[in-house]
Amino acid sequence: MNDSRLTPRKMQILRAIVDAHISHGEPVGSKYLSQESRISASPATIRNEMAELEEMGYLVQPHTSAGRVPSELGYKYYVNSLVEQYSTTKAEIDEINQLLSYKLSAMDEILAEVSRLAASSTDYTGIAFKSGFGQARIKQFKSVLLSGRDFLLVMTFEGDIVKTKTVRLPFTLTEDALRRFTEAANMYLVNLTSEAITMPIIMKLEALMGSSGGMVHPAVKAIYETMSELDSADVKLDGITKLLDYPEYSDVSDFRELLGVLEEKDKLMDVISSQDDGEGDIHVYIGTDGENRGMKNTSMIFKTINIGGRQLAVGVIGPKRMNYQKVIEMLNGLASGIDRLFCDGALLTDGRHDD
Repeated sequence: MNDSRLTPRKMQILRAIVDAHISHGEPVGSKYLSQESRISASPATIRNEMAELEEMGYLVQPHTSAGRVPSELGYKYYVNSLVEQYSTTKAEIDEINQLLSYKLSAMDEILAEVSRLAASSTDYTGIAFKSGFGQARIKQFKSVLLSGRDFLLVMTFEGDIVKTKTVRLPFTLTEDALRRFTEAANMYLVNLTSEAITMPIIMKLEALMGSSGGMVHPAVKAIYETMSELDSADVKLDGITKLLDYPEYSDVSDFRELLGVLEEKDKLMDVISSQDDGEGDIHVYIGTDGENRGMKNTSMIFKTINIGGRQLAVGVIGPKRMNYQKVIEMLNGLASGIDRLFCDGALLTDGRHDD
């Protein structure tokens, strides 16, 4: 986002106003800037620059005698052009490293943990999102006999995502029967979507298994459940009540509208999808960017990660005057950690890995 009208001094003043408003939540005046910031200009010069920034749409004057606050355009310019690298504290680095060393066994666990970590690191509401595969297809079946009545079904999906399910049977299973079922599953179920696994196919599997045909129904049920988990999108939120600490949410009716958006996951996923334009990893939704009135005083900033054909997003929701510097650096750290977890194979199955 380039604007040739923004001179270096205007940029400096705009950044100082956004920083001050984020810290204090009050309109910022020229006197404060001349005394508290490093701007080497008189209050009169700063006032003139602020007036021009207001005319350009970067600042808003809430009251006639008050200072200025950033407009949504001002926040956007700040996020895109003025944010400096935030130095993460040792505590934040340690917590991110702790996440890296924790072998999370299921997607739900990593979503819940990431949203919690995003909330605790920023004092805003943490959000983690996963997209669905839409039409999950299994590439290969393997199986392991665990006991006389239990076996582990190992399913490799497109994108090299591996999921496992323990299947419990009402009768004793032999190694030979399990081998024959695995061969049949690889012959008749590979590359099919859940909708394509029809009753005639299930009946054919039962016929092939003969006296062990009773294992087909519980096995197919486990397959359906796994495909459904992969096909569905999900959103995890943590720290919603943290927003009550900010004056922007002191109005009960406004906060109720925001809760309405957060509680309806479909609406929230629509907001995330509408902002993900592929123009970069960090995406910012500020106030009235969309049609959701409930988010008029709110910003959402998130980073997307593509893992094995599935889109993940981690972010925070907070007031428009959130600390964008800190949030962006924290999200970059979390996203890198999640990426390493997947690349290192820590999330290959539903079972935990031993170090």
